[in-house]
Amino acid sequence: MLNLERLRTLDALARHGSVSGAADGLHVTTSAVSQQLAKLEREVGQPLLARNGRGVRLTDAGRLLADHAARIISQVELAQADVEAQRGCAVGELRIGAFPTAMRGLLPQALAALRAGHPELRGRVREQEPEESMAAVVRGDLDLALAIDWNNKRMPVPAELTRTHLLDDTVDIAVPAGHRLADRTGSPGVGISLAEFADDDWISWNEGQFCHEWLVFTLRGTGIEPRIAHIAEEHHTQLAFVEAGLGVCVAPKLGRGPVPPGVRLLPVCDSVRRHVYAVWRADADRRPSIRAAVDSLRQAAAGLGRGD
Repeated sequence: MLNLERLRTLDALARHGSVSGAADGLHVTTSAVSQQLAKLEREVGQPLLARNGRGVRLTDAGRLLADHAARIISQVELAQADVEAQRGCAVGELRIGAFPTAMRGLLPQALAALRAGHPELRGRVREQEPEESMAAVVRGDLDLALAIDWNNKRMPVPAELTRTHLLDDTVDIAVPAGHRLADRTGSPGVGISLAEFADDDWISWNEGQFCHEWLVFTLRGTGIEPRIAHIAEEHHTQLAFVEAGLGVCVAPKLGRGPVPPGVRLLPVCDSVRRHVYAVWRADADRRPSIRAAVDSLRQAAAGLGRGD
C-alpha cells in the first residue's frame, strides 16, 4: 500500500525540481523530505531518485510514479471537496497567499470576519507576489490567493483557476514636498498626466515583478523612457525614498497607511487603477471553506468603499 504523504512528497519534488524546493513547498525540512522519499523507495522496491551533480533527478520509475501521484492527489482533493460540500460546513485549514498591500489593507478584516462566522475554519496566510501565489494555488500548495493586475495590463490566469473580482484600487503618484508639481494636488475629478513626469527618476519594484513591468510598459506608452533610479519592495520604503527627494513612485490606496509629511500625493488623470481579485482551483469550487473565504473578502472589500 503506497503512503499518500510520501506520494505528496514525490509530487512536490517533481514540481519543484529539488529537495529544498519540495521542502519549502511542503513547509518541512529537507531531512524530512529525504526520509519520506527513502521510505517510498523501499515501499516500491526500486530507486526513484538519482544523483545529478549537487542535486537529484527522478529516475524513469520516479517519473512514472510522480505522474500517478499527481493524479492520485488531484482525486483525493476532489474527494475532500465533495465530502466538505456534503457536510456543508467550512472547517479545517485554508491556506491563503496575498501580495503585501492586500495583507495590510484587506486580509485582516476578511480573516476577522471569517473567524467570527466560521470558528472551526483556520486561515493560514503567506505573503507572496501574485505570480508566485497563483502558481502555488495551481500546484496545490495554497488553497486561495489574492492577485492584482492593471487596467491597461492584465495578468494571465492559468486555466486551472477560477477568479472573482474584489475591488478596483486607484493609485496616486507620490512626489517630494519640494517637487515642481507638488502644489498640484488636484481638485475632485482633476488629475495630472503621467507625461508630466518625463524628467523624473522613479522608485520601482523589483525587476521581473508584474508591477515593475507594468510601470515600464505604462510610462513607455505615454512616450516616456523610464529612469528607474531605485528599487524597493515595500511601498513604505518607496515613500521614504520619495520624501528624501530621490524620485517619485506609484502609491496605491489599498493598505497605504500614513503618508510621510514630506510627501505629496497627486491624482492621475490617466485613470491608473489596479484590479484586485481572488483565485482558487476550479476543482475546489464546491468547498464551503472557499466560498466562505470569498464572501468574507467581498465584504471586506465593500467595507473599503471601493468594492463591487
